This record gives sequence, C-alpha cells and structure tokens, in this order.
Amino acid sequence: MIAASTFKDRSVALFGLGGSGLATARALQAGGARLVAFDDNPKSVAAAAAEGLPTGDLHEIDWSRIETLVLSPGVPLTHPKPHWAADLAREAGVPIIGDIEIFMRERDAAGPPRAPFVAITGTNGKSTTTALIAHCLQHAGRDTQLGGNIGVAVLTLDPLAPERTYVVECSSYQIDLTPSIRPTVGILLNLTPDHLDRHGTMENYAAIKARLLKDAGTAVIGVDDDLCAGIADWHESEGNVVVRISKDKVLETGIFLQGSTIVVAEEGATLAEFPLDGIGSLRGRHNGQNAAAAVATLRALGLGDAEIQAGLASFPGLVHRMEEIGRQGRVLFVNDSKATNADAAAPALASFERIHWIAGGLPKEGGIATLEPLFSRIAKAYLIGEAAPAFAASLGERIPYEISGTLDVAVENAARDAARSGEEEVVLLSPACASFDQFRNFEVRGESFRRAVEELPAIQLFRKG
Repeated sequence: MIAASTFKDRSVALFGLGGSGLATARALQAGGARLVAFDDNPKSVAAAAAEGLPTGDLHEIDWSRIETLVLSPGVPLTHPKPHWAADLAREAGVPIIGDIEIFMRERDAAGPPRAPFVAITGTNGKSTTTALIAHCLQHAGRDTQLGGNIGVAVLTLDPLAPERTYVVECSSYQIDLTPSIRPTVGILLNLTPDHLDRHGTMENYAAIKARLLKDAGTAVIGVDDDLCAGIADWHESEGNVVVRISKDKVLETGIFLQGSTIVVAEEGATLAEFPLDGIGSLRGRHNGQNAAAAVATLRALGLGDAEIQAGLASFPGLVHRMEEIGRQGRVLFVNDSKATNADAAAPALASFERIHWIAGGLPKEGGIATLEPLFSRIAKAYLIGEAAPAFAASLGERIPYEISGTLDVAVENAARDAARSGEEEVVLLSPACASFDQFRNFEVRGESFRRAVEELPAIQLFRKG
C-alpha cells in the first residue's frame, strides 16, 4: 500500500466506496488523514465501517472544515450532471481530486529522485499497452508496479521508491480528477467518440485525455486520427519531447508498423526494427499500435533493443482479449470475450482469415452492421444469447450460421466444423455483445469458453487462466 502521508492531519471527505474507493480510504487512513467516507449504497458504507474506516453522511458534515473531496472515478464530476457530493464541495470551495492525484503527491513527496511513472490513456488499447510495457520492464529485471484503470487501484501498489517504475492505465475519468499529473512518459494512443455522456462533447473528452501529456517528460502520441495528430503538433510547437507512433502511416521520424515489424525511424533513416511475427498476443494492426507505444516508452526508459525484443516476444497477452487458449490439430481457439460491442470485435475478426465465429449475448445498439466488411473472413457463425435472431438476420444468406443458443454448444459445434476442413482455422469467441443475458460479466463468459475448450479431445492448452 502507498499510505497517503501528504494528507496527514488534513480533513478529507471521500465519496465512493467501491474497489478503488475503499483502497483510497485505507491509504488515507494509513497516512493519518482526518477522514469521513460515504457512498449512496448503505451496504457499502456498512462494509467500510465494519473494517474500521470512518464513515458519515456527507450531506450532514461541516464542509467549511473539509480541505479536499476525493471522488471515485465512476462518480459524475460534470456530466450528465455533477453528483451531489461534487456540488456540495464546489459550493464550499473544496478541491475535488481522485486517487491518482494522491499518488502524484506522494511521488513528489518521496523524491527526488522521483520514481519513474508511465501513464497510458486513449480510447482503445490502453489495457494491452499498459500490460505490455509492464511485462517488458519486468522481463528486463526492472522493479515494476502495474495498476490504475486496468483493475488494480494505484494506492494498493508497493510503496514509492526511486528504482521502482509505476505503469498506470488512466481513464478520462481519472485524468479529470488529477490536476497535477506529470508522468515520466505519457501515452495517448487514439481518440474516438466515447464516454460523451460523462464529458459532454468530443472536444472536452479530447482535452481531458490530452491533459495527461501536458507536463510529461516524453509524450508518446498515436497520429492515426486527426485529433491526436493535432495534439502531437501542438505539443511539439510548445517545445515538448514528442514521439509519434502509427499503425497506418510510414513516419519520417517516429515509430510505426510496417508489415509485421515495428520500425523506429529518424529523418527517414531506420534506427531499429522489432519483428512481431509469431507473437500471437500481438497479432493484428491494432496491436501494432500498442507495440509501437511500448517500444517508444521502453526506449525512453533506457531499455536496450535486445531487451525490448525479448519482452515483446514473451508477452502472454491479456486474459479475454484475443487470448490464445489452445490448439486442436490445425484449429486455434481464441478468447476475445472482452469484445462487448461490434467495434471491439472488429480487430479480432480482422486478424484471422478463416473464422468460426461465436457471437451473441445481450445486444448493443447497432448490432453487427459495422462488421459487414469483415464477413468474408467468417467460415461459419455460431450464435448465442438474445442477439442470435438479430445477428442471423444481419448475416442473411451470405454467411453460414447456426443458432447454437448456449456457449458450450457453440464451442462443440465450432470445433467439429473447423476440424473437418483440415486447414488452418480459428474458433473465435468475440461476441460483439454484453454478457448479461447468460453470464454475470465478460470475465465469467471468457472462463466458460476456456472450460469448454479444455474439455475438447486432444486439445493442446497454451496456458492456464
């Protein structure tokens, strides 16, 4: 745990007692803050009180005595309307921050020298890039901590030390609550419309994401969309260190994907190359961008090219994100359960040539219409859950399909059909749907897929989950 010692003897209100909120409350208590914590859910308040955390209704406290409100990132700060706790804090002139801001203050207090800090944001690819960078650092023998929006609250990480590198995934919600964010390396992968219900406009969303880069020692920026390309140009005009990355463009100076190789170029000359051939966890152009970001970051942190290549080659990938489960003869089984909408399923469909596609669940608006350009890659679809009839209508007579109904039936039938061809085939779970009609969450759905694959005869498993 990172104890919030910079808040010792300070009066702090905290709202939101989910996973990260509880972790923050514990860190504040350990650091000696005068804390009062609350949540709209009485059960969460009771659970916090039961473990000895000081709780109280923030409606009833004297806000004139409060110095800081710590807000959990899932609680609305501005849109669609501010949460009542944020309104009360603003009325009293109380600053509102989040857990990563506390981390930043602790990092400043612990240095100099400050612990290296890598912060990753973007609409897509954040988690894979975060995990990839942390893996490569650990593989090279660096003391590395991984946390943030990837599912590990930042204040639960090991205490700050100058030789310890922190690799932190940052959502737009978290950045909005971190006014003093200053990463050693800040990464902005891409920007597409997302979370506009929480940020109001695309311009505001982009401005919040770009805030992560403002005081970064090195800004690594994907330039495949116009918004990010403009942000890169602005940062460079301000005299900041900018490394451009791309999965779609050949860059005169920058790091880009060419074929299946990451190329580092400067003024048209190639400085280094990092082949991705045979690295199943980095398959697909979208992972080319993630790998380019990792290469840029690792070089900025002083890793040698051989160390970087070894880290890339050994990366196991993330569970439920194009995770290669195993092989039955010439048939590969891939778990992409995290693909809960059509846009999220597109990278997996674009990464394989002959796919036995398991899709369906609780449908999202728009269905799978945007995936039509990829339908030619589908040998057959196996449709499950509530979305099955609508997906069948979208596939029509062009693509063979069956209504499998349940995931176990889909796996069994897809494995049988794929094995019959004798060719290189892929059985891909990439549902393009939420899981809630049949499973508690996408993780449970992915584990159910894994178990079904494990029960197949003559299956060669790659790794255990």
